[in-house]
Amino acid sequence: MYYYTLQINVPPSKQKKVSSILGLKSELVDFYSDTLYVKVEKEDHEPFLFVDYFLSLLEGKYEDLQKIGVERENISIWKEYAYDSQCNMEFFPEATYRLGKEGITLCVTCWDIHDYDKDYDENGNVINDF
Repeated sequence: MYYYTLQINVPPSKQKKVSSILGLKSELVDFYSDTLYVKVEKEDHEPFLFVDYFLSLLEGKYEDLQKIGVERENISIWKEYAYDSQCNMEFFPEATYRLGKEGITLCVTCWDIHDYDKDYDENGNVINDF
């Protein structure tokens, strides 16, 4: 499973306004404390240009977001997924260039599906295996 998220740190009182500015569908948005999450889940390995997708939501709307107190440093794009055996990723130069140009942070989290239910001590040793 692949999870892609546009994360915007914004107080709850402004989250619906941000959602409206970005023209988001309600089924994509998850309001949680001081963060608005725009989530997309994919089960297949088909390419999904998530950076382009999220940047296109933001394009031309930075000024409106700034007017309500949302700065670019409050925005990040995430890719998260569980892997089996090996974790590899490629990012197209055009996408990473756009991220840098817009001042948006890219975050990547991946985990081994075999280690998902294990707990580790401070030295990395498994302390329980569910």
